[in-house]
Amino acid sequence: MTGLPVPDPCISFWQQTTRSFPYLNHNDQQPVPKTSRYVVIGSGISGALTAYKLVEGGVSGSDIVILEAREAASGASSRNAGHVRPDAFRGFTTYKKFHGEEQALKVIANERAVFHAIDEFVREHGVQCDFNPTTTFDVCLTQEFVEHNAQSLKEYREAGGDVSHIKFYTGEEAREKTGVHGALCAYEWPAGSSHPAKLAQWLLTKSIESGVRFFTHCPATALAKSQSSGSEPSWDVQTPRGTITTATVIHCTNAFASHLLPQLAAFVAPERAQAHAFVPPAALTGSKILPSTVSLRHGLRHFYSVNQRRADGIIILGAAAASPFVSEAAYTAKRTSNDQAISEEIRDDSVANFQRCFAECRPENLSRGEGLLHAWTGIIGMTPDMVPFVGKVDGYPGQWVCAGFNGHGKFPPSLTR
Repeated sequence: MTGLPVPDPCISFWQQTTRSFPYLNHNDQQPVPKTSRYVVIGSGISGALTAYKLVEGGVSGSDIVILEAREAASGASSRNAGHVRPDAFRGFTTYKKFHGEEQALKVIANERAVFHAIDEFVREHGVQCDFNPTTTFDVCLTQEFVEHNAQSLKEYREAGGDVSHIKFYTGEEAREKTGVHGALCAYEWPAGSSHPAKLAQWLLTKSIESGVRFFTHCPATALAKSQSSGSEPSWDVQTPRGTITTATVIHCTNAFASHLLPQLAAFVAPERAQAHAFVPPAALTGSKILPSTVSLRHGLRHFYSVNQRRADGIIILGAAAASPFVSEAAYTAKRTSNDQAISEEIRDDSVANFQRCFAECRPENLSRGEGLLHAWTGIIGMTPDMVPFVGKVDGYPGQWVCAGFNGHGKFPPSLTR
C-alpha cells in the first residue's frame, strides 16, 4: 500500500515558473468544513477538472471541497515533460493483447479525440497554458525499432485503424525532417505540448472563483464509513485539520490511490519518473527552434522524449524507462513514491542521448549558461494493462476513482473498470 506524498519534494521546472500562483498554498492552515456534498482528493488535472466539470454541470461550488496533500497541483500534473501526445498506432498491439482488437482500436481513437478536445477547450476558453498544437515524431534509431513500428502500424491498419493523419519518412528525408542524426525512419502525426502546471492552475482558479473550497497541505489520511444517521451512505474523510462527512468521494490521487483504497495496491504501482530542462545553444534558438516534439526510440522502453517550448525555447527532456547505459540499481530505486531526489545516472544518460542525436547540443558547442538547467522527478501510477482506473469503486457506494495513468495522464480511457 502506498503512503502519502512526501511533504518536501523537489520542484519541477513547471513549478519553478509558477511560484506566483495565488492559490499555491491556499487555506494551508484553516480547518476543513464538517460536511460537504462532494470531496475531491487531489488537485492535479484530474481533480481540478472534476471540480470544474461538477460546477459546469450545475453543482454549487460551495458543495465541493478539494483536498491537496501538498501545494496546489503538486503531483504528476506539474512534474511531467509537458507533452499532449496521443498514441497514433504504436500501442495498438499491447492494448490488443490485454483488451482485444475492438477495445484497442477504441483506445487509440480516443487518444486522438482527447488531443482535439484539449485543443478546442484551450482555444474556446483562452487558457493561458502555453499550449502549442504542432506535430510529433516517432524517430526510429535502431533496426529493431524500425521493424517494431512497421509491424504495429501494419496490424493497426489491417484492423481498420485510421492512419490518414500519419506521415512516414525514411533515410535522409527522416533525418532532414526531424533534425535527428542517426534517424533510420520517422513517423509524424498531430500532437501538442503545454505548460501542465498552468493548465491545472487555470482549472483550479475557475473552480475556486465559483465557490469551490480548496485546502492545500491537507492530506486525506483515512477514510471510513460514517456513523452519521441517514438513509444514504456517507463517508468520513479524515485530515490533520478535521473530518469531513460527505456522500461522494472522488479519488484523483493517481499513484497514491492505494493509500485510501488498499484494494488497488496490486493494480496501481508508484514509479518515479524523471525529466530535465535544457537551455539550447544558438543553433536551436529563435526561428530555428524545433517545430515538433520528438520521441527518440531505440526500443519499446528505451526511448527519450524531446519537447522544445515555443514560449521560451527551453528544451524538456524525458528519461528512458530502460537504457543499457543505466545500472539496474538506478532503475530499482525508481520503484518508490518519493519525489525528493533525482538520479544523477539517469540525468547523465538522458542528456548524453540527446546530445548524441542533436550534435549542435554537444558540450563542445555550448556556451556559458547553455546546457542542463534543471532536473526533477515525479511519481507516476502504473497499471498492469496500461489503462487507468476510472469510475465507481466497487462495493463502496458514493466513491469514485480516477488513477493509474501510466505516465500518460491526459488520456481519459475508453476502457473503465
